[in-house]
Amino acid sequence: MTELINLHYPLTDLPQLNTDQVLAMGFFDGVHRGHQKVIKRAAQVAHDQGQPLAVLTYSPYPGLVFEKIAQPWHYLTPLAEKVDLLGQLGVDRVYCLQLTSHVADLDPEAFITGVLQPLRAATVVAGFDHKYGADKYEADMAHLPTYAKGRFEVVTVGKETLDADDRKIASRQIRADLAAGDLTAVTASLGRVHQTTGLVVHGDARGRTLGYPTINIWTPELESLPGLGVYAVRTEVDGHWYDGMASIGRNITFEANRPVTVEINLFDFADQVYGETVKIEWHTKLRDEVKFTTVEALIDQLNGDRDQTKEYFQTKAN
Repeated sequence: MTELINLHYPLTDLPQLNTDQVLAMGFFDGVHRGHQKVIKRAAQVAHDQGQPLAVLTYSPYPGLVFEKIAQPWHYLTPLAEKVDLLGQLGVDRVYCLQLTSHVADLDPEAFITGVLQPLRAATVVAGFDHKYGADKYEADMAHLPTYAKGRFEVVTVGKETLDADDRKIASRQIRADLAAGDLTAVTASLGRVHQTTGLVVHGDARGRTLGYPTINIWTPELESLPGLGVYAVRTEVDGHWYDGMASIGRNITFEANRPVTVEINLFDFADQVYGETVKIEWHTKLRDEVKFTTVEALIDQLNGDRDQTKEYFQTKAN
């Protein structure tokens, strides 16, 4: 299991290290294909040198420290999920450094002597566009070999592109694609289906009267949901996965100005699971949220959504 070590600068409570290690640096929100390229390169270096592989990441999102951002911030991968995904890529330990104004304003020499050297970095690996300080210090990967002065090796990993247009895979673009409901682009960039978690809570129970009972999901505030609409999803409940269709919306057919809710109709499922924590895989968008003039029209649409979802998963299975 990957070890998570939370750090605060200055690193006065750093656990004792018995060996040098390869250190991959980055925020890694989403652990997308570009991030995976960095970690895989670092893993190869660690294997070749017979050293542990560690990651230095940060909390909170750097933009919250460097600029004004609307609250709350939503992560593609909250820290626990990030650590799990990094572990699957062979990372032995993850250092999560609290990103404060003092850390953000460290000059490169102070960052090296105050962070990288205490972590016993024999080789530092990062993406070509990674920065480890304020712009005024030229704290980028292009200058890191000079700042290192032979104290550690530096490996810079080039960009990973999404298509023939040579677009760099980036967390910012993935968030935009997710908000637009473009799950095809999200999946292509992440290299996996986007996943969120949630708690099953009580709703209006209106779905039962329509013949489409739903589980209502409270989503943790820091997690990133797709935009409003109806989606084909898979949901893990108590260790079992079920196909289904999810609505992210305001139920505008029945009432105006309602808060956004997440409701999932699971196929071949009839259990009561209030209080269960579930995982949701967001596979593809079926349609936008629509206001129907009659309940019958809504039921006809739900029948079509169900058929489309079942066809999608049947095709995917084949």
